[in-house]
This record gives sequence, structure tokens and C-alpha cells, in this order.
Amino acid sequence: MTPARPSAGRISLALTLHNHQPVGNFGWVIEETFERAYLPMVEAIERHPGVRLALHYTGPLLEWIAAERPDFLARVRALVEAGRVEVLGGGLYEPVLAALPERDRVGQLERMADVVEATFGRRPSGAWLAERVWEPDLPTSLAAAGYSWTILDDSHFRAAAIAEDAIWGPYTTEDQGRMVTVFGTEQGLRYLIPFQGVDEVIDHLRNHATPAGDRLGTMGDDGEKFGAWPTTWEHCWGRGRWLDRFFEALEANADWLTTVTPSGWLASNPPIGRIYVPTGSYAEMGEWALPPAESQAFAAALERAREAGAPEVRWLRGAFWRNFQVKYREVNDLHKQMLRASSKVAAMPAGAAREAALDHLYRGQSNDCYWHGLFGGIYIAHMRAATFEHLIAAEDLADEALGSPNGAELTDTDMDGLDDVLLSNAGEVVVIDLDEGAGIGSWDVRAARHALAAVLRRRPEAYHERLREAEAASAGSTASKDGVSSIHELVRVKEPGLATRLAYDAYERRGALVRFLAPDAAAATWASGGRPDLGDFVDGPFVVERLGEASVTVARDGIVTSGRGRQPVRVTKEIEIGGRRDTPTLRVRLAVENPSEATLTARIGLEWGITMLGGGANPAAWLEVAGVRGRHDAAGEASSVDRLAQGNDYVGVEVESAVSPTADAWWAPIETISNSEDGFERTYQGLALLLSWPVTLRPGESWSAMVDHAVRVITPVRAEG
Repeated sequence: MTPARPSAGRISLALTLHNHQPVGNFGWVIEETFERAYLPMVEAIERHPGVRLALHYTGPLLEWIAAERPDFLARVRALVEAGRVEVLGGGLYEPVLAALPERDRVGQLERMADVVEATFGRRPSGAWLAERVWEPDLPTSLAAAGYSWTILDDSHFRAAAIAEDAIWGPYTTEDQGRMVTVFGTEQGLRYLIPFQGVDEVIDHLRNHATPAGDRLGTMGDDGEKFGAWPTTWEHCWGRGRWLDRFFEALEANADWLTTVTPSGWLASNPPIGRIYVPTGSYAEMGEWALPPAESQAFAAALERAREAGAPEVRWLRGAFWRNFQVKYREVNDLHKQMLRASSKVAAMPAGAAREAALDHLYRGQSNDCYWHGLFGGIYIAHMRAATFEHLIAAEDLADEALGSPNGAELTDTDMDGLDDVLLSNAGEVVVIDLDEGAGIGSWDVRAARHALAAVLRRRPEAYHERLREAEAASAGSTASKDGVSSIHELVRVKEPGLATRLAYDAYERRGALVRFLAPDAAAATWASGGRPDLGDFVDGPFVVERLGEASVTVARDGIVTSGRGRQPVRVTKEIEIGGRRDTPTLRVRLAVENPSEATLTARIGLEWGITMLGGGANPAAWLEVAGVRGRHDAAGEASSVDRLAQGNDYVGVEVESAVSPTADAWWAPIETISNSEDGFERTYQGLALLLSWPVTLRPGESWSAMVDHAVRVITPVRAEG
């Protein structure tokens, strides 16, 4: 580092580090991140008394630290009491506030403020916004919970028509007369720290200093990039010593460069002015929320504009965050299940049961599985299962307290304007999407709090082209000139040949889907998604013929196309639930009628997507066919099957399935190729199971089959817990 040199002006710097671990993350992952990023940062702050900054720890992370490293919290509290650190609040379990009902927004914000005050001795006045997702009505929620400021992205300010040189300081905004102050994290600082040289950061600040010293540079970003992201530990804390060198430079230039906390700045400096910020997040999020083809086109257009130095760069924006609920059917289903649980919990009478249900609900609102970008998000199966676990628990507690009626009802569960069927009893909740194959999109086992049907579809992603290009060129990651790459620049793979494993599903992964395959279809071809379905029943609309007390009968008059041409076919499905809390049942009766004047020949099947969290050859997850037990993430086939079973011993749930008449059973893992902070990876999403029969129907003939699932919960969870 070059010696400090005087500046023609003065400037202040407000650093805010956001530290988060998702609900349901593995303890060893949190421990590793703690040792590589969170602990070294606090140790560095302790070594440099001239540096002031703000820290944010989310609720799940604070819970882990309190249980595993309680002395760490005392060290942070000492820094707070010394006036060197400010701790932010926010939503307790790091929800995207804009996705929640107002009551849950305020509840999450207030609970986090309580935790911060109890842990660090000061009630927070600033709130961290998960993924910096902003909607214009958030000031009402923030102010109602007692917060006076938050941090947005510089892209928010550009969208609000703030000039580049006017982003260096906070502004006020309001909704319905409730005012908050908004800081903007400056893009230059965010990209420089810690990926470029320390001198470059200092020069960047010096170049924006003013004689009046009335500018504030704000950098709010992930704390994990200081040691936990790939290649950053050696750079930040090892031989590179980037953080210590940076803090040394801040202290050496303290005559013109002052480090402050956001609240410290507001205590002695007025806001620059008033703005109204449209919906938005950081720039990359807008790109990720676009459909794959549009995401690629947007990224290319943005890059061309940047290279040309075109002024329209500041106005180019991607999609709205809520578009993830359109891009991923699974995200929408998760979100709408959360809203359903929230409404029920809100109706519960006050008391211990309601508090327990609220805690589960709030945990089930943790943002990580409600979107997908650079990090795994909705693709991370174990965290998705944890999110469902809490939502199932919240709804179960509410139903018990409210005495909610069980049975069958027509209701628009996914809010697409079309009725679905919801079947529920003491042991399970089943949702059937009539408009898409009358498939079972949700099959929640209450006593185990396990979402059996939470299986993700294999779909194209914009970054798949990067993977194909990288593997074709045998390219590795590229290093920036300071020896470290931003996580946005890395192209890493966890295993070779991932591009060859890319496969896409033509329909949503649901249960009890009716398949019409060619008579000579093979298990391997079916598993890879090859050869299209001969019928239009897998995702075509069905109509309700009868709604029973705990069952529904649906039908579709569709078409099967084969060598004989287009033949009309009628399919009827009856789906019925039963059993007790610890032993719920799900029965599907299938009937196929050939009303045409030609013989129908096809392999007719019922296809299921089931998750038992079997990724990585998990020994607890298994599938047993013909008396042979194997991995739940393996592929196989068997003939003349009248019974099979699957389960997860750790989760404590088994499903035994009786099949009549005997069927051919084909099974294969549903594996996606997604991007993560550690690189491209193959992830088990569930097991695809096809029970099928070679069928020949002469004109006017009918055929039927039945699959009877019996669930056994081995280690039930108490309803009140």
C-alpha cells in the first residue's frame, strides 16, 4: 500500500455488512462460513479501533451463533457499546418483505428489533431489506415497526432519476405519510471492495471527496464475500491480508476519510432531498427474474451498452422480483401456501399455540427458496424441504386450533383464476391442479411435516449456455488483477460433463399424471425426457365430475396420437384421501375408455414425482421394489410389480404403494443442473416413478388400474410443537 497522501476534500464512508444463513442450512456449512468470514471480520474490527461500520446478522444465523459461539455475540456487543459498530434489524428470518401480508411484515420486523435489542443492547433504527427488494409501500411497514432508515441499491436511485453524482448520500421517501430515509449502496464501492486493490478503493473515494465534506459513500453488501466465497479467504485474510490493509488505509487517511455508521451520519447530516423509488432490487436480480431467452438478450444488450459507454445503461432494467412467481411454478406454489398458512395463523386465538404457529410461519417465509439467481435458491432441495416443513407445521397448528373442516373443496390455491381441488384431513393436505393434468402438486404429510410432492421441474436457465460454452472450451475461472474473482465472474463446475446431463421437462412435475407412451417405449428414453407423450392428458385440463367428502373424480376427453392417427380417448381419475394422522392414505383410480372406431395400443401409466431427500446417495433415503432396497436417487426398472415402498429413515416417513393390476415400474432421479456460489452442480430434486401397463383397447372398450399409497409416519411430530 502506498503512503497516505492528502486530499483536496473530505468524504465519509458507511460500510454495512449483511451476514445471513438460510433456514434449513446445514450446521457444518454455517460453521465453516463463521470461521472463514464472520469471525475474522469481527477480529479485524477489534484490531482497528479507528474503523466504524454497521453489521447485520439474520435471525437463523443469530440462533446458530447463540447456540454454538455465544462468546462471539458478547464481542460484538462490546463493539456496539464502544460506539464502533451499529447492528441493523430487518425481518427476523430474512423474508422479502414485499412478498408478505402487512401483518407479517410488521411482525417479522418487530421481532427482529426485539432480538437485536436483547442481544446487543441497542434497539435498531435501520433495517436490512432482504435482497434489497423494494416496493413503494414499504415505508408504511418499516415505520410501523419503528425503523427510520434502510439501504437500497444504486440501481434504485437511477430508476428514481437521481443523477450519478447525486447518489452520495441518503434521501427521504414516504408512503401514506410514513417516512423513512434510504441510503444507496454505491456501485463502484460494491464492485471494488474487496475484489480490487486497496489503493483503488481509496482513490475512488478521494475522487468523490468535496471541500465541504458533505458526501457519504455507502457500501452495503454480503459479509460472506469476505472469506466464504470461492477464492476470497486467502485474498481477504491469508497472504493477501486485504481487509487489514484496507482498514489500515482507512485509519491512515482519517484526516479526510471518515468511517461512520449510517445512524451516525444521520445524527449530524440532513438528507439530500426527497425521492420516490419504483419497484426494484440490485441490477443482477432484474436479469435473473427474466425468462431464460429474455435474460440472455437483456444481458447482451446491457453489455453492449456498457462497452459503448451509452447513456441508456442507467435506464436498462430487468424484471420485477415477483416475476419469480411466474418463472417458477414451484415458487408460486410455495408463496401461495405461505399466504394460506398466514391467513389461518392470523385467525388463531392468542396463546402459546398461536405463538408457535407464528414462529413456524415466519421461518417458512425466509426468502432463499422464493427465487433463484447466482445462488441455488429454489433449487436447494434440503432448504426447500425445511421451508415446507415450517409452513406445514404452521397450517397444521392453525387447523387444529381453529377446528378447520377437513374434506374436499374447490378453491384457487395458486391464484391463476382457475379452481383447484384441495383435499385435507388430520394426516395430509393434497392439492390437485385441474388445469394441468389434474396433477398432484402438493402432498403434505402433517405428522412428519414433509412435502412429498415438492419436486422441481428440470427447465432451461440462461446460465446453462455459459456452462456449455465453458465445457466446450475447457475453460476455468478467470482471476481479476488483484488475484481474486467476483462470484459473478466465476465459471466453476463441481464435476465434469455437467453440460451433457442437461435435460428439460416438457411439463410440470406433479403426481398422478396420466402418460400415454409408445408401445415400444423404454425406461431410459422416458427418464431422459425423450420421445413426446402420445396423449394430451399430462398437462391438459380436467373437469370435476364429482366432489366427495374426501375425494374428487375428474375427467378429460382428450386425444392420443399414434400410427393410427388422432384417436379420441376419455380418461377418468378418482383421487381419494383417508387414514389417520400417523397413517394417511392416498388412492388413485384410473379409467381409460376408447370411444373411437379404431383399436388403441399404448403404454398407459401413472407418473409420480416424490422427494425423500435422497441426493448424494443419502443412505437414509431408499426405494424398495420386488423386495430389493436401493438408493432413492438411483435409476432402475422392474416388471410385474404389485407393491413397492420408499422412505427416509431420518425424516421418519415411509410410503408403501399397492398396484393393481401388476405394473411395470420405471424410476429415475430428477436431477437439475443449477448454479451456486461454489459453481455448477447436479442436484437431486426427487424421484420420478412411472407405473405403466401395455394396453390394447378395441373400440368401445375400457380399462382401469389403481395405485393405493399408505403413508406411515415413524417419528411423528407433536401437533402443538
